[in-house]
Amino acid sequence: MTAENINSTLGQESTTWLACLLGEYLGFMVYPSTVLSILIILYHPVLISFFLVYVGSALYFFYGIIDNLPDDRNSKLWDKPKQKLAALSDVIGKILHGYEVCGVENLPKGAALLVYYHGAIPADYYFFVLRIYRITGLKRYLYINQCANSTREECVALLKQGNLLGIAPGGLREQNYGDHTYKLVWGKRKGFAQVAIDAKVPIIPVFTQNLREGYRTYGNIRPMRWLYEKTRILFFPQYGLIPVKLRTHIGQPIPYDPNITAEELAEKTKTAMEALRDKHQKIPGSILRAFWERFEVHQKNE
Repeated sequence: MTAENINSTLGQESTTWLACLLGEYLGFMVYPSTVLSILIILYHPVLISFFLVYVGSALYFFYGIIDNLPDDRNSKLWDKPKQKLAALSDVIGKILHGYEVCGVENLPKGAALLVYYHGAIPADYYFFVLRIYRITGLKRYLYINQCANSTREECVALLKQGNLLGIAPGGLREQNYGDHTYKLVWGKRKGFAQVAIDAKVPIIPVFTQNLREGYRTYGNIRPMRWLYEKTRILFFPQYGLIPVKLRTHIGQPIPYDPNITAEELAEKTKTAMEALRDKHQKIPGSILRAFWERFEVHQKNE
């Protein structure tokens, strides 16, 4: 083969590779762009979640291609794009809400089950993730960040591998029916407690101050409640993106106790969550007060 033929072949291969990459990226963009347009028409609280998730997915996509990263999401080779996305999210959080995290010292070095209050945006994000799990391109973001609607066995397995796992016992019901009084809507749910017992890990309550003032649901009226209870697929309309102060508080761990039942542990966790809420949240919540808190000095060790 002549040098001219070799150069021609290499040129064709490069063109083919670029065409494939471009085609994959366009496929990555087209469908989510349609979804994005619909979300703009509907309401903006979902839009910000979509933006953050999709930007993260795009970042992982290009890092994976350029650096030829492995599929193993636990590989240290993924640390760089994870850190980049974390830095970006931190900047956006500070701009929108002066976002802070308090009580980081309560996180153990090993595995633990984080149980958090399910406000409008966390539930919306979770709902959104489940609905878009199979959209091309976003699956890599969800896979790398271990976001999934896991079974109890999968949750136990993740914890036994030494991971932190977050669960919101209130789910969509707490999102829909919760309000500025911040009452927990957990019912008799105890599955999360059984997960912690089976994995032999502590439970750590997590509560975000002013969450209901930043993002709220409306339309919590009898017809909509009836529809949700019958279908379990309806989530109430939302409004928000109000630039109030958001501060996440990590409570004291509830140690693993082999002699406690799931019912007892669930009730103990609920009590701990209510104590964390009562310590840091003024009830009923006030949008004006929550906005003013952005300008107050706060000691993180309170």
